[in-house]
Order: sequence, then structure tokens, then C-alpha cells
Amino acid sequence: MDTVVLAAELKLAMGRIVRRLRQAHAVGDITLSGVSVLARLARTGPDSPGSLAESERVRPQAMASTLAGLEQRALVSRSPDTADGRRSIVSLTDEGRSVLEQRRSESVGRLAHALDEFTPQERQALHDVLPLLDRLAERL
Repeated sequence: MDTVVLAAELKLAMGRIVRRLRQAHAVGDITLSGVSVLARLARTGPDSPGSLAESERVRPQAMASTLAGLEQRALVSRSPDTADGRRSIVSLTDEGRSVLEQRRSESVGRLAHALDEFTPQERQALHDVLPLLDRLAERL
């Protein structure tokens, strides 16, 4: 298969899934970049803003804006880095963890409901492709 055609089809399908999940959330909800930061902090623990920007592949200024919004809503907190007082460390708050879990539950519920209409073989095929999609995401 032509890789350009495959890339275009993947982009279209993934875009539709993300848009449909995004439409389910209320106006004023956390941005996708904010959710991504919360998820990273939940998965890997406290981190510096610079390291978060690098991990999320965004400019430090964009990360600063994302973190300011999350901090304003008390979803993350900052504390001085004990190893380097010039840096700060960002941590997920209990409220941030709660919001992240609620949002995940809503999205997972929507996906699970949609997957209920697939055959067991179709669900297995989707499961089998997940490692490839993860690998693709890491290479982007």
C-alpha cells in the first residue's frame, strides 16, 4: 500500500475520532493540551515545565500558558525544585487527578458504547493494531 495514501486515511480517521470525543465535552472544558499534561503528570509524576514542554513537543511559552491555565483551576501546583532553586516542579493536584479521571471515564464510556456495536473479531482487530498506533505516535 502507498504510504502517502495510508497516512492520509489514518489522519482522516483519527481526526474524526478525536473531533467526536472532543464534541462531547462542555464548552470551557480543559484544552486537549491541558489534558495531555495532566495525563503525563499522572503517568510519570512531577516534572519541570521545560521537561514537560520537551515531552509534549511544544514551545516553552506554550507550555507556560497551558500550565498557567491548569494552575488557575488548581489542577496542578508548582513548588521549588530542591535540586535547583531556579526551577520549579509541577505536580498534579487531587483535583487535577479527579478531573482527569472523570474526563477519561466519559471518553472511555463513549468509546466502549460505540465498540459494543462491533463484532468480537472487529474488536480484536482494533486491539491488535494498538501497539502499531503507539509506535506511530512515538515517531511523530
